Amino acid sequence: MSDETTPAEITPAEELQARAGAVLAKYNVDVRVEDTALGFEYEGSLCSLRAVNLSPGLDVLALMCILAWDRPLNAQLHKRVAERNSQLQFGTITVMGHEKLGDVVLRYTFPAVGLEDQPLATILLLALSGAGRARQGLLP
Repeated sequence: MSDETTPAEITPAEELQARAGAVLAKYNVDVRVEDTALGFEYEGSLCSLRAVNLSPGLDVLALMCILAWDRPLNAQLHKRVAERNSQLQFGTITVMGHEKLGDVVLRYTFPAVGLEDQPLATILLLALSGAGRARQGLLP
């Protein structure tokens, strides 16, 4: 019996996540590898990107960006979020309340199997630029 251990094979979702990180790095996004996701900041938003396998051959990328945090929960905040949602092309913005404050979060999940690097970069940058635009006016 051999004492050699073979490294665990990388899954297609892990490979997709690594490719997405490399694609973002080409656009000067400082990507950090965290436990199960990639973390980075984009135009002031704290973002997380994770690849998930939903079924064989169906790997998706789940993007989450915190646009604003600890904002007073009031009608004006909900109105601003609704306005931004109507203008957003990729993703959905929600308010996650905790006590009398709320965090404004953009989420976007899309199937990414088979995307070459350039189309992958395009969809990621379009979603991230939408997050950057949506963030404007949410902070004091």
